[in-house]
Amino acid sequence: MCKKLLFLSFCLLLVLPLSVNAKKKEKRSVVRIETTMGVIKVALLDEAPNHRDNFLKLAESGHYDGTLFHRVINEFMVQGGDPDSKTAKPGQMLGDGDVPYTLAPEILLPDWYHLRGALAAAREPDDVNPQRLSSGSQFYIVTGKKFGLGSIKKERAKLEERGYEMSAQMFDDYQMIGGAPHLDGNYTVYGEVIEGMDVVLRMQTVETDKNDRPVQDIVVKKMVVEQRSKAASGQKSKKNK
Repeated sequence: MCKKLLFLSFCLLLVLPLSVNAKKKEKRSVVRIETTMGVIKVALLDEAPNHRDNFLKLAESGHYDGTLFHRVINEFMVQGGDPDSKTAKPGQMLGDGDVPYTLAPEILLPDWYHLRGALAAAREPDDVNPQRLSSGSQFYIVTGKKFGLGSIKKERAKLEERGYEMSAQMFDDYQMIGGAPHLDGNYTVYGEVIEGMDVVLRMQTVETDKNDRPVQDIVVKKMVVEQRSKAASGQKSKKNK
């Protein structure tokens, strides 16, 4: 993990959205992430308004344009959003860069969790961040892995120790689709991949150095806000689409 900001048959399952809980959704805010490995589209959750609005603001301002996916771990996640990565030299350790503010956590269990495809906020560890405040800039997308019955029962017990319950839907999804249940209750999930999960899955397998930085840079060429939910419509786009 980065120095400070952590988060602890090709089949249809690879492209299923996070919302397999069959929640009925209205039009949501959608951001297109154009990278050197392909295009990823994410939908943001109105249930996490502060994280949603912050991501929209940064995407529209060009904050993410030119940044790297600076940390990738196979069967876990891909992480980006460090502003220092725009000018990083080859092999430079990244992960400490951020905007000058943090966000209060918006934990949405049991409706939204670290299923494969979840978009979530990175943060500093508990020893320096006991309030579990989210990074204002850095984010990650979960790839994760599938869990067997015994393993997911252990993860359920750990989640209960953190004061949360694992719903039947979560229990089944982590076995059938996969994810990173050990992050639940500790980090804010505020979106999901709706297109381009194949791109994310390819990202996680690239060659990396000892700090999990890809040897060949994966660059965010630009982010574009494609649509806004009614709840987020108060912010007007200042960037051409």
